[in-house]
Amino acid sequence: MAESAQRRTAAHSGAHRPKVLTSYDPRTGETVGDYAVMGAGELTRTVRSARTAQQWWATIGFDARKRWLLDWKRSIARGTRELVELISSETGKPRMDAAIEVTLAVEQLDWAARRAERVLQRSPRTPRFARNPQGAIGYLPLGVVGVLGPWHNPVLTPMNSIAGAMAAGNAVVFKPSELTPGVGVWLADAWTRLSPNQPVLQVVTGDSSTAAALCKTRVDRISYSGSAAGAREVTALCAQAGTPVTLEQSVRGAMVVQVDARLDTAAAAAVYGAMAHAGQQPAGVHRVYVADSVYEPFLALVAEQARRLRPGADRRATYGPMTLDTSIDVVRRQVRDALSRGGRAVVGSLESIREPYIEPIVLTDVPDVSTAVTGEPTGPVLIVSRVADMDEAAERVNAVERIGEKPAPVAVFTRDVRSVPEFAQQLRTELVTVNATPVYGVSGPGRIRDPRMLREFARAQAISDGRYRDPVFSSFDNNPRRLRMARALFRMRHRVWR
Repeated sequence: MAESAQRRTAAHSGAHRPKVLTSYDPRTGETVGDYAVMGAGELTRTVRSARTAQQWWATIGFDARKRWLLDWKRSIARGTRELVELISSETGKPRMDAAIEVTLAVEQLDWAARRAERVLQRSPRTPRFARNPQGAIGYLPLGVVGVLGPWHNPVLTPMNSIAGAMAAGNAVVFKPSELTPGVGVWLADAWTRLSPNQPVLQVVTGDSSTAAALCKTRVDRISYSGSAAGAREVTALCAQAGTPVTLEQSVRGAMVVQVDARLDTAAAAAVYGAMAHAGQQPAGVHRVYVADSVYEPFLALVAEQARRLRPGADRRATYGPMTLDTSIDVVRRQVRDALSRGGRAVVGSLESIREPYIEPIVLTDVPDVSTAVTGEPTGPVLIVSRVADMDEAAERVNAVERIGEKPAPVAVFTRDVRSVPEFAQQLRTELVTVNATPVYGVSGPGRIRDPRMLREFARAQAISDGRYRDPVFSSFDNNPRRLRMARALFRMRHRVWR
């Protein structure tokens, strides 16, 4: 659920003082800010005020909500520089990566505001000019939605849920990660400046106990994005309160490089997919399976590109530090296990782990039983494996299953695009990308600009039109003539001639 305070945050309290959450810059260890650790009582009051605001918000309709949301979007866009600095301070991301995240989040908010009416408004269940229309179906707000945000993309990931929920007419209570509380407070403050008397969006800060309290406050839906272990915990807590939950588990997946692939393009995609944000992105690639005849040149290209990358805190750094101490330990154990089982380090080694930074590591000849393959991928580590053919590639991709995680996405690099659907049928995955690595917003239920996310935060309501009453089965009239008519209709409908 929320990250434990293993690293850049600390929760502390003194005598007769409330518990305080301190956020730290993972690059320097300096304090970013102090925030309250809110408890069950504060959560209850927050949800109560959200319900009052939601009644107003739902009543004003799609057009008015769109204007409010677009004003909020412009407020966020005007504060981009400040928000980017805050994201970098709390996550250690380079400013360019933070700026890209803010840009995508603003675009998602704009899309949700403009598209909500088209997706959710009441519309006929059958074509307009059908002979017997059956009525209409529309989508109404749920009420109050709780959003639990992650630390790796503290603006973009929760914005998928926040924008969809608000555009659908809901109020939102947002609990950001304990590692990035300042980002969540900034977003909520931007809304409050626009609408100080209507708390349609509120933020609650704290640790895992605050997240658990939000799950138990009987909101109308919880939206969670994070690890498989966290998803199981949230699901259990929501089940106790009978609260529906939306889970988003984007995971780093695999890449398959066929003999006809553009190797330079595939190598660049593999390195970026594995190393972006120090390998802490919720999407991308972790393993690459390469056809035997192009394995050596592909590995050389990957090694060349990986050696150019440099972690650090300055503006010229490719990526920043590891955000969690626990992630550093996981990388160290996985790399050690890979090497002890016969794996070979092409770029980097155990000496590349220099806390809080990890230099790029490229491994090959790693057996599939190694925890470097079977464990949860984290850190800037890429595993490249040779396969005899695409059947072996599919078999090895399918063999790696992590308990509790959804099937990982697979990227296929080939010039013969028409062959991909047939190959994809062999894969146990929900997403296959062609000549591109899976990136956040394209994988998972929270994908960007997906109408399903708008409907996720609404309840369907059908209105059946009674004017077109069934002439046979709509009364207690047992006239034999009606029975004969029913039989005749049945025979005509299903071509029963005897």
